[in-house]
Amino acid sequence: QVQLVESGGGLVQAGGSLRLSCAASGRTLFTYAMGWFRQAPGKEREFVAAIDWTKKSGINTYAADSVKGRFTISRDNIKNTVYLQMNSLKAEDTAVYYCATGRGPPRLVSTYDYWGQGTQVTVSS
Repeated sequence: QVQLVESGGGLVQAGGSLRLSCAASGRTLFTYAMGWFRQAPGKEREFVAAIDWTKKSGINTYAADSVKGRFTISRDNIKNTVYLQMNSLKAEDTAVYYCATGRGPPRLVSTYDYWGQGTQVTVSS
């Protein structure tokens, strides 16, 4: 059984940083896409960042326009863990952040078949 456990959320002032972690069990992440999504109250779940691996291009990372240059996704294959480093946080980054694993186009919610429980990130302005 695949389990994803997020950690690292919390309350931070605007301009601050947080690092989210997503530890996986039951699946070796290396051959799957790993994504971070977020959902704010009253809004749909949206893509934040993803990382995958293909034979053709190796490791690939993707980021939503709204977080490019501020958020960085990475993974540790030995620890089977994915990270989301979030810098220069803004009030509009406030949401529950979810990690997910799956195979397919990395920006799509439908690609992912397992999800974590979510971790709250609150940015005060």
